[in-house]
Amino acid sequence: MLKEFRDFVTRGNVLDLAVAVMIGAAFGKIVDSLVNDVLMPPIGLILGRIDFSKLFIPLDGQQYATLEEAIKAEAPLIKYGAFLNNLISFMIVAFTIFLLIKQVQRFRKPALPPNVSEKQCVACCLMVPLKATRCPHCTSNLQPA
Repeated sequence: MLKEFRDFVTRGNVLDLAVAVMIGAAFGKIVDSLVNDVLMPPIGLILGRIDFSKLFIPLDGQQYATLEEAIKAEAPLIKYGAFLNNLISFMIVAFTIFLLIKQVQRFRKPALPPNVSEKQCVACCLMVPLKATRCPHCTSNLQPA
């Protein structure tokens, strides 16, 4: 069982996946920092000095001056500002992955066309050799390819 596990782990796909997960986690932190520390402060300033990460709706009917005060009071909250930040982060990551995949596909070799060796008989719809002039199944005459 240990040998099977070792073989499984040392296969290329598993190691590639592990590296991709680690790079993805690091990239996610960079994007979060980009959104929270670079993009959202100027947007918040333009929209009237709004800190999106502090936006919330209390569900208990009470009024709280700050998010920290509401959290301290253990009020049920909808933290829609944090959701907006996460949504923007996701969009940046998704767009980056889209661009990356598009570039990788550009460098891949195009798929070879399938080797066509048969054609379909128009009378019986069965496949016959490409060079056949008469269908062996229904004996109808075939048009040359």
